[in-house]
Amino acid sequence: MKILFLHGWHSVPGGIKPTYLAQHGHTVINPALDDGDFAQAIKTAQAEFDKHQPQVIVGSSRGGAVAMNIKSGAAKLVMLCPAWKKYGTAKTVKPVTVILHSRADDVVPFADSEELARNSGATLIEVGTDHRLADPEPLAAMLKACG
Repeated sequence: MKILFLHGWHSVPGGIKPTYLAQHGHTVINPALDDGDFAQAIKTAQAEFDKHQPQVIVGSSRGGAVAMNIKSGAAKLVMLCPAWKKYGTAKTVKPVTVILHSRADDVVPFADSEELARNSGATLIEVGTDHRLADPEPLAAMLKACG
């Protein structure tokens, strides 16, 4: 399966999460997103989506906000602690979206994901022990959500 992975702020392509997805047999498109210019990050993500037509978009933190602000057609969204209140204008996601978030997140409030899930009819799964979601349990949950 083709997955467009949109990394978080001050993160880089090739991190633990996209590597984990690739190690489990997925083709992962993982572009570098502009940290300083949100509109440019959206442009980059949209261009990669249009070029590769992935079945799933995984957006991590700020990358989740980027994912919410592109035209993603029928692609499934998997959001990891999405920072949607801080970036962009989108306030809802597709009802089939899966949101993974740790209640112990000290960067993006868990309540933001509760609100997003409630407003969108999305599925919120509480997982992990911090914002990064890079431990075995959240990585497995991310892989399953992409399925």
